[in-house]
Amino acid sequence: MNKLFYIAFASFLLASCKAPSGAIQKSDAVVSAKDYPYIESFHKGLQYKVQGRTEEAITELEKCLALRTDDDAVYYALSKLELERGNPDASQNYIQKAHEIDPENIWYIEELAYMYFEKQDFEQSAKQFKKLVDKEPRNIDWQYAYSEALTRNGQNKEALEVFNTMEAQVGKHPHFALQRYAVLMQSGDKSGAEEVLLKGKEEFPTDANIIGALVDHYYQVQQNDKAEMFLMELVEADPENGRAHLALADIYQRKNEMDKAYNALKMAVESPNLDIDTKMRVLINIQEQSSNVPKEMYPIVEAFVAANPESAKAHSVYGDYLLVAERNDEALDAYLKAVELDGSKLPLWNQVMVMQYEKEDFEGLYQSSKECLELFPTASTVYLLHGISANNTERFDDAVNMLSLGMEMVVNDAPLKAEMYGQLGEAYFGRGEVSAAIDNYKKALELDNNNYSIKNNYARRLAMLNRDLDLAQSLSDQVSKVYPDEPIFVDTKGMILFSRGKFEEAEEVFGKAMFLAPKNPIILEHLADAQAKNGNKEGAVQNWKLAKEYGSKSKTIDRKIADKKYYAPEI
Repeated sequence: MNKLFYIAFASFLLASCKAPSGAIQKSDAVVSAKDYPYIESFHKGLQYKVQGRTEEAITELEKCLALRTDDDAVYYALSKLELERGNPDASQNYIQKAHEIDPENIWYIEELAYMYFEKQDFEQSAKQFKKLVDKEPRNIDWQYAYSEALTRNGQNKEALEVFNTMEAQVGKHPHFALQRYAVLMQSGDKSGAEEVLLKGKEEFPTDANIIGALVDHYYQVQQNDKAEMFLMELVEADPENGRAHLALADIYQRKNEMDKAYNALKMAVESPNLDIDTKMRVLINIQEQSSNVPKEMYPIVEAFVAANPESAKAHSVYGDYLLVAERNDEALDAYLKAVELDGSKLPLWNQVMVMQYEKEDFEGLYQSSKECLELFPTASTVYLLHGISANNTERFDDAVNMLSLGMEMVVNDAPLKAEMYGQLGEAYFGRGEVSAAIDNYKKALELDNNNYSIKNNYARRLAMLNRDLDLAQSLSDQVSKVYPDEPIFVDTKGMILFSRGKFEEAEEVFGKAMFLAPKNPIILEHLADAQAKNGNKEGAVQNWKLAKEYGSKSKTIDRKIADKKYYAPEI
C-alpha cells in the first residue's frame, strides 16, 4: 500500500529511546549489575541492526526477551527485523506485543494499521487508522489510508465522509473527485459517480486525470459518443498521453479519416508515457494484418525508432517493415542494429544470418555467425552457417574446425549433418585434400541422398578435378531432372561436358545458364572458356571482362584477358 504524502518520522532509535513501562531504568532508580547483560544485548542488537546484520541483531534482542518481557522497544525492533527477513507473521506478532505494552504509541498503531492492510484484513486496518486520525486529525497521509481501508472493507459511506473531512482541511483537489468516483462506482452508484466527475471537471476543467476518468467511465457505461468527446479534450490537456492518442487513432480509423488516424498513431509512438511493448504490439499487428503496408506507416515506424534509439525491439520492428517493403539492405541494417543492442534473441540472429547468406555477404555472415556462436555455443545450425561463410571466404582451416565441432551438437537430424559433411567436403577441397573431400561428400549423400545441392557440389568438384566424370554426370543428371532450369545446376552440366572435351556442347549449355543468370560471374567465365576453346577469342574476352566486372574471384581471369587464352583454374 502506498503511503501518500508520508514522511517517516518514526525510526527504530526513536521508538527505543522512549521510556516505556518496564523500562531499563527509571528516573528514580539506579541501574544495578544484574541489568548489565540486558543492556549489553540491547545495544549489541542496535549496533547489528544498523550494520545490516539482521540475524545477529535478532539473536541479541531475543536474549533481552529471555531476561525481560516487558520492553515494548525490543518487540518493536524485532518486528522490524522479522519483516526484513521476510517473516510477516512473526513481525505482526511482535508489533502486537509492543502495542499491548504501550497501546497509546502511535508508531505501533501505525505499523499495525499498515500490516493489517498488507494482509488484506481491512476491517482491522480501518480500526487502527481510525485511532490514528482521532489522535492526529490533520495527518493527511493517515486520512487517505483510513479512507482506502474503509473502501476496501465496503464502508463506502464512511469513506466519503473522510474525503469530506480532508477536503475541509486542505481545500479542493482533483484527487478527491477521483477518490469519490472510485468509492461510488464500487458501491454501484454509477449516476452519483458520473455526477462527481462532472463536478470535478467544472472545478478543474483541464485536469487530465479527471478527463481521462470521464473517458473511461463513458466507455464503461457504453456512451461512446460522450467518451470520444472527452477523449478529444484529453489529448489537448495531456498531449503526451500515448494511450489517448492510440484510442483516438482507432476512432479515426473506424470513421475512415485515415490522415488523422496516422497522425494520432504517430503521436502515440512518440509518447514517452506509453510503454514500448504496447507500441510494438500495435505496429506488429498492423504489419501482420496488412497484405500491403500503407506507405504512411513507414514515417510512423521511423518515429518509433527515433523515440527509442537504444531499443533492439524498435529496430527489429523497423526491420520487419522494411522487409515487407522489399528494402532488404535497409532491413538487414536494422536487424544488425537490433542484435548489436541486444544479442540475446537467437531468432533475430538467424534472420540476420539468413539475409547475409541470401545476398552472398559471406564476410558479414562469417562475423555474425562467429559472434552468435559466442552467445549460443550449442546452436548447431549456426555452425553450419559459419562453415559456409568460412568456405566462401577461403578460411578453410576454420571451416574444418567449426564444422567438426558443430557435428557434436547435432542430435537426430540427418539432413543437417549431411549439410555439414557437404561443407566439410568443400573445406577439404579448398585445402587441397581431395581424398578427405570426396569421403565427406560420400558421407553427406549416405545421410541424405535427396540433397541436390550436395550432389551438384560433388559433381562440380569432380568436373574440376577431371575425375570420375561418369559419376559426376550421373549426379548432375539426377539434379537436372528435379531442377532443370536452376542456373548453377545447368552450369555444372556444362562443366562436365567441358572436362570431357565437348566444348561446342559445353558452350551451348553455358549459354543456357547465362540466359538464366546473365550477371553470374562464374557462369560468364565458363562460357568464355568454352568460347576460347571453340576459337571465338573476341567473344571469350568480352565475357571474361564481364565476369570480372560482375565480381569474379578467379585467379586466372586477368591472364585470360591479357593473353586472350584459356588457362585451367588453379585448384
